Amino acid sequence: QVQLVESGGGLVQAGGSLRLSCAVVGSVDSVTTVTWFRQPPVKQRDLVATITFGGIADYADSVKGRFTISRDNDKNMIFLQMNNLQREDTAVYYCNAHVMEITHTRPVSRIYWGQGTQVTVSA
Repeated sequence: QVQLVESGGGLVQAGGSLRLSCAVVGSVDSVTTVTWFRQPPVKQRDLVATITFGGIADYADSVKGRFTISRDNDKNMIFLQMNNLQREDTAVYYCNAHVMEITHTRPVSRIYWGQGTQVTVSA
């Protein structure tokens, strides 16, 4: 069993910062590509930032220059540093990971989602 545990969300004023964390725990052999998504109220879920195992990152245009995705492969942790937050960043943020999961036979590639963490930016 594998779980993605997110933390770090909260309420912040516009212009402030938050750091989200995603811990991949359980029967993990390795974690490859990890992506942060977000879903504002009554809107679709959109990609925010993604990072490969080797650390190559890509971002949605709306967050470039403000958000930074990073990871600690030894601890299976992925982070999203969010600076200069704006009201339009208000959303539930989800972590999505491609995981090589340990099984009784051989590692199996599976995709997991976290439970989501709320980020609210006030004026």
